[in-house]
Amino acid sequence: MVGPFSCHRYMMSLLLFALSSLSAAWCADVVPHSEAVVPQDSAVYMDDVVVTGTRSVAAPSAIASTVSVVSGEQLHQAERMNMLPALSDYVPGLFATARGVMGYGVSGGAAGGITVRGLQSGSGQVMVLVDGHPQYQGIFSHAIADALLTMQAQRVEVVRGPSSLLYGSNGMGGVVNIITRGAQTDGCRTELGLGYGSYNSFQAEASNSARAGGFSSDVQLLYQRSDNHRQDMGFYQYGGRVRLGYDFSQHWSLGGQFTMSHFAASNPGTEMAPLLEARQWINRGNADITLQNNYDRVSGALSIYHNFGRHKINDGHDARDAARDYLFRSLDALSGISAHQTMHPWSGSWFTVGLDYQRIAGECWNADRVTDERLNRRMEQNMHYPLDTVLHEVAVYADVRQRVASWLMLQAGIRYDHHSAAGSEWVPQGGIIISPMKSAELKLTAGKGFRVPSLREMYLYGAANPDLEPERLWNYELAWQHRLLGGRITYGANVFYLRASDLIAYTMNQGKMMNYNTGSTTHCGAELECTYNINKVWQLHTNHSLLHTEEIVLAAPSYKGFLGATMHLKHWEASLGLQQLCGVTTSIREVAQLATASDSGNSSQKDEAIKENVTLLGATLAYRPVPAVKVWVRGDNLLAQRYQLVDGYPMPRATVMAGVNVEIGNR
Repeated sequence: MVGPFSCHRYMMSLLLFALSSLSAAWCADVVPHSEAVVPQDSAVYMDDVVVTGTRSVAAPSAIASTVSVVSGEQLHQAERMNMLPALSDYVPGLFATARGVMGYGVSGGAAGGITVRGLQSGSGQVMVLVDGHPQYQGIFSHAIADALLTMQAQRVEVVRGPSSLLYGSNGMGGVVNIITRGAQTDGCRTELGLGYGSYNSFQAEASNSARAGGFSSDVQLLYQRSDNHRQDMGFYQYGGRVRLGYDFSQHWSLGGQFTMSHFAASNPGTEMAPLLEARQWINRGNADITLQNNYDRVSGALSIYHNFGRHKINDGHDARDAARDYLFRSLDALSGISAHQTMHPWSGSWFTVGLDYQRIAGECWNADRVTDERLNRRMEQNMHYPLDTVLHEVAVYADVRQRVASWLMLQAGIRYDHHSAAGSEWVPQGGIIISPMKSAELKLTAGKGFRVPSLREMYLYGAANPDLEPERLWNYELAWQHRLLGGRITYGANVFYLRASDLIAYTMNQGKMMNYNTGSTTHCGAELECTYNINKVWQLHTNHSLLHTEEIVLAAPSYKGFLGATMHLKHWEASLGLQQLCGVTTSIREVAQLATASDSGNSSQKDEAIKENVTLLGATLAYRPVPAVKVWVRGDNLLAQRYQLVDGYPMPRATVMAGVNVEIGNR
């Protein structure tokens, strides 16, 4: 842990390093504007192509939204089974909590919550997608962190800011879109990987990719386990994925995939209030099938998807209390149909129309822990009876991008969304892109985001309130993107201001504690990211984000900075990452205030944030004795910092893991 002064010192040093690197590169190799962009057919470093901000393939420079791309290399270079640590490193404004070496868990004491600009996936305000399809727990309306597996990802695209125009509810604060991997060239390739490290942690992964003509397949299996650094904090997980595809022609293709994961996690409780027998057994799965078309002036897709979960949870008990005689059981499912088509009716014009339908279902009950028989009683005292509910959501949307001059593009869209319980919502969004030079863009956007209440908030437990309104926000953003030295340097900077209203909170109203739409709040901040491909050996990446929130927000750093370097030299590969976190709120406690004359002697409560500052250093070193074999070692928290990101759950100090990967077939 470091103090506030040290935190500001680290923050300034990282910012100065980033600015000095940019300045040095600019001064050393300035080229005229007309020569700054390398032609498409000869460029080595090209602008990323993304799909998340538009539903169709586009360069980030041609869309108004702020999008970060985490490449497959960045995801896999640290040899982690879960992708959240890499996203937290490489995406400014995004942060994910952790509680141990391996595993995030669910229910009380869980970690893995994703925060984007102070808005949280745990509250359903940030959506996780797989190939554009929503992935969240149907009852509690949030993603399950342990289901976010690196093995399935070719890359991850993160839209920082409202994405409800294209993705509806839960895209209120942004989306994390996992673009899945698949065989791209003819041939067959098999990969095997093993790793072992601190606290008896073990991981194994096997995959096979094949392509022959129009047919392609991709199969992956994984297993991981850890005792973790505290007693009764064990974790294990196994799962797999199958993806099949067929290209009928250069214009039409059909693909489908199925992913399944099972994990079990133990929750030891906080250090001050340990728990016994607190365990969770979770099954999560998803499946989809997609028909795509791609012509010069028309492209689109029709897809059907289904994700589901089966949960069994023992919330544990204090050592002074008797063991629970029941388990919490739940089933949930999120199914949908998505169709969209993008047209280019004339030069410089893109017109996208889409239709979405979702069926959200959830059922939960208490079951005897021995016989698994359903118990015909209330789930807890003063709580609602077991939940068995189905909701529906249908929406249509249109998004238009029009280049009105070589230096000016306009973007505007509208969505009409109807939810069977929360009613109807209009979602507008607009933006302006100004290109003062071919290698740079200035973007101004304004957009609305919203989130309908979850099944839990409306129908489950004593706080349930079926009359809740959707949460809403408006976000305003000014962003600058620039590419230098033929794309070897890319950087972006932006400032944003958002105002949210009707936020849902568990609070007192008219003498009753319930879920209510409480009021409004504002968040504002600034973000910077930069990548410098120095040469074929070295690459640098840095990003920084500042956040100010009107209210106290858990797991939302007031400053997050990252500086990373990667090296590829003959048989050697290495990566080094330094992350600085300042002002991470780990808990909120109420503090009694002294009575004053103005409040007639009544005492009051004031919220106080418990915050953490920490500097984290991680590194990975790999050696290839032959091209098909890689031996690697990874170290985390190499500065051996004492810190916690979830209140009462201290993180381990320095840990290591080592392993070997073997590749057979086409590389």
